[in-house]
Amino acid sequence: MLKSLDIRDILIIDRLELAFQPGLNVLTGETGAGKSILLDSLGFVLGWRGRAELVRSGAAQGEVTAAFDLPENHAAIAVLAEAGIPYEGELLLRRINTREGRKTAWVNDRRVSGEVLRALSQTLVELHGQFDDRGLLNPRGHMALLDEFANLSKELKTIRKQWRAVAETRKTLNQAEADLAAVQAEEEFLRHAVGELDALDPQPLEEAKLDATRRLMQGAARIREDIIKANGAVGYEGAEGQLNDAARWLDGVADQADGRLGAPLEALVRAQDALAEAQQGIEAALSGLSFNPTDQEQAEERLFAIRAMARKHEVQADDLGAFADGLRAKICALEQGAGDVTDLKAALAKQEQIYADKAAKLTAKRQKSARALDLAMAKELTPLKMERAVFTTDVTSAQAGPDGQDGVVFTVATNPGAPSGPLNKIASGGELSRFLLALKVCLTRNVTGVTMIFDEIDRGVGGATADAVGRRLADLARDSQILVVTHSPQVAAQGAHHLRVEKHVIKGQTISGVVPLDKPQRIDEIARMLSGDTVTDVAREAAKSLLFNQ
Repeated sequence: MLKSLDIRDILIIDRLELAFQPGLNVLTGETGAGKSILLDSLGFVLGWRGRAELVRSGAAQGEVTAAFDLPENHAAIAVLAEAGIPYEGELLLRRINTREGRKTAWVNDRRVSGEVLRALSQTLVELHGQFDDRGLLNPRGHMALLDEFANLSKELKTIRKQWRAVAETRKTLNQAEADLAAVQAEEEFLRHAVGELDALDPQPLEEAKLDATRRLMQGAARIREDIIKANGAVGYEGAEGQLNDAARWLDGVADQADGRLGAPLEALVRAQDALAEAQQGIEAALSGLSFNPTDQEQAEERLFAIRAMARKHEVQADDLGAFADGLRAKICALEQGAGDVTDLKAALAKQEQIYADKAAKLTAKRQKSARALDLAMAKELTPLKMERAVFTTDVTSAQAGPDGQDGVVFTVATNPGAPSGPLNKIASGGELSRFLLALKVCLTRNVTGVTMIFDEIDRGVGGATADAVGRRLADLARDSQILVVTHSPQVAAQGAHHLRVEKHVIKGQTISGVVPLDKPQRIDEIARMLSGDTVTDVAREAAKSLLFNQ
């Protein structure tokens, strides 16, 4: 229950402290007196979206504080616990708005986000505005209202999750089919390319080795002639023969030279050994540079084949092996893809069947709840002087979606024998207000601990009908707290507590205030509502009749 509302420097309110009571609290006042400002202030402290500029002219900041009493096991207590906010019997919300637009909120002196405020507000207050009946005129919102009445939040969460599962499986299948189609389009190329690569069988670093071998073969033809000449120069016909002759000639006369030829002979022996080593190296080089012309041709052909294959596929020669592995993987995917698509189609069919089963169960619950809502509406419309009206909730088949495969439309017949039709074509403005009130009552009948606020719910009705609306609100308020902003004297007369909103000009500034009314003041206020600016004795007697002949 809302205990109090403290407003400081909000729009045309400088300082206002309001106390609220259980039962039916009515707020009346001239148009423009500031009744909507009270609702704006309450919405602000509850975190609702509202006016952008709330701070009173000349003030640095505006502030609103709301105090609530909560019964045991109230839903707000769980929200507080989840947010880590202490609760010791009273809930205090406070929010400020600076002139620069910066907003700060506290709950029980703990700073909180707007998200926490809104989570609390859903459990504390329900506002029904003067234009809520427009929602009744839009069939798109009818299913949400029926689901709220049937308390189908768990079922909706389940089927939305299943709808996402169907969508995700379908997306995976579509991607698999697209991938398979792309691979199938190049299947002939893949198999041909892999065949060519398998036939060539390029090895890592082979291109570099072949290039080096080719260069060597090309150079050998040019240098081999000089190496052969060198080999002849150091051979028997050249240096070797001359060294042998010199050694033989010196050795033949060494005994006659009195030891003078020993050193030269030793040097010649060393020279012969070195020359033999050189001859071996030259012969080895000649052997290494002896190539079969066919070998050179084969090396060049393979080198050119590898390079051509690399150019064809726009890869490096050393990457041909990895490229071939990639093509083989695509062929494998092609062969496996058909099976994957088949499996995904089966998986999608299974998910769609699960969705269809859940949707069918949801449809059955909606149809059952539709009948219950129609009965509940019939009971609520009777005290609102619409006992002859027939409210019908039609549940029809619709295209499958995240909320099931149903369409829901509210239709009415306001007169006996008249055909049913859409609300916006059948019901008048006053009838729409009463349909809205009846529907709101049906939707909140199982909700406890929530303060309901009706902003001009009696719009478009008067006389006995307005009296009926007021009496129904009074009945509802016996076990709850209801705040009603009204211009109807019949509704105001039903209030257990009456507050008048009024504005004054003080020192050139317009200030709005709220005055609790006692019985004599209530008589004058309701008389004003009946007669206008000039309150007559007749109006006062009529006001007394409304107040005391209930």
